[in-house]
Amino acid sequence: MHIERIIQGIETSDGDGVRLTRMIGTQLCDMIDPFLMLDRFDNDDPGAYIGGFPDHPHRGFETVTVMLDGRLRHRDSTGGEGVIGPGDVQWMTAGQGIIHSEMPEQIEGRMRGFQLWVNLPAALKMAKPGYQDLTQDTIPTVAHDGLTVRVIAGTYQDAHGPAIARTPIRLLRIDAEPNATITLDPPAGHNAFFCIYEGSVVGEDAAGRNATAEAPSLAVLNGDGPVAVAAGPKGAALFYGEGQPINEPVAKYGPFVMNTQQELIQAVHDYQNGRFVGQAA
Repeated sequence: MHIERIIQGIETSDGDGVRLTRMIGTQLCDMIDPFLMLDRFDNDDPGAYIGGFPDHPHRGFETVTVMLDGRLRHRDSTGGEGVIGPGDVQWMTAGQGIIHSEMPEQIEGRMRGFQLWVNLPAALKMAKPGYQDLTQDTIPTVAHDGLTVRVIAGTYQDAHGPAIARTPIRLLRIDAEPNATITLDPPAGHNAFFCIYEGSVVGEDAAGRNATAEAPSLAVLNGDGPVAVAAGPKGAALFYGEGQPINEPVAKYGPFVMNTQQELIQAVHDYQNGRFVGQAA
């Protein structure tokens, strides 16, 4: 597996004016099946995040929020609620339909992290919604050879991530000391990416030449077999995602991700008529 391309992302805003950088889900990188969207947020100006993400609906996929700095409260229409802080992860299955909010629990300081959207196959798009609150102390850490690897979902060496993922994926946070080598071996046919948020890494491109990805950027991987990258002289911090592609049609309309336009129309109709789980009609 090699680095196919390196993407800087696109600055945008979402929710109530929250400033963020969209790494996946743009004209530069529409999706990396099964990953629909990846947003990176990093700001120490409360004016850029204090509005948060008030109540909004979702259907047909899962959201994964990874906090690096700051505190965020999740509340949804199933009764799920929790506050996540540095190192914590919030995992929500929208399934057949959920309404939730994500609001900062602070009025100053740095807010930094990621939100990833993971697609669901047609057979699970109308599954029962759910919420997993994964605190830092439940996420196993593997330290070796200049690496510290936090296993959110899937496995790394003998460690198993606590997340229950409906779509087969692996999510890791990797901190690498200067010049340390990061080697991963995804199953054949899986898609993968690194989001570099501190430092830099060097790996091989399709022609065997060195390709350098500096923070903040997204390295899209391609091919089969293991991938190896070396951290730069200042080390590196990466968010790694790997998953089995679903290979089904994708129809998207804002917060709804289904397989057909008719299903999108039905999703909008159901939301407008109060048919999402826990929604007052």
